[in-house]
Amino acid sequence: MSALPISTTPIPALKDLPEDIRTRIEAVQEKSGFIPNVFMVLANRPDEFRAFFAYHDALMEKPGNLTKAEREMIVVATSAANQCQYCVIAHGAILRVRAKNPLVADQIATNYRKADITPRQRAMLDFALKVTNAAYDVGPDDFAALEAHGFTQDDIWDIAAISAFFGMSNRLANVTSMRPNDEFFMIGRG
Repeated sequence: MSALPISTTPIPALKDLPEDIRTRIEAVQEKSGFIPNVFMVLANRPDEFRAFFAYHDALMEKPGNLTKAEREMIVVATSAANQCQYCVIAHGAILRVRAKNPLVADQIATNYRKADITPRQRAMLDFALKVTNAAYDVGPDDFAALEAHGFTQDDIWDIAAISAFFGMSNRLANVTSMRPNDEFFMIGRG
């Protein structure tokens, strides 16, 4: 495993964290076998850690017309557009697992328009990338295109919110030089 620093920001000791944050991190560690670096980077700012993961979970873990894999597709495409190495690698791993497809994350990160995805998913990512790159230009035609693929107003909100939330996350990860855990590179590939 890498001996390089996980971030340019101070990383707190797990034992020194508030109990609720430490408990959440230990649960993730138990489930995955490692602590994703984002948890330790954000743990340095407990109130922001709590807010970040509360909104993350509200967007990414709820039931709805967007599958968990489709939500991860939005994250990977958005993160690729924002050149966020951490999020492309980490969420690419999650996407591979949730989609049960070892190829899809790399395809979406490189060029989602050529990825082996459905026309509905391509329309979803077209909208997510418009939110990422030109939200000021979103209009009625964009909504009509999504509705033609069966997306509801709630789905459209979710696509936009996931893209916007990860735009913020991508910027923090880039500013802090957050390094992806080595473990993420192999998850879901075999």
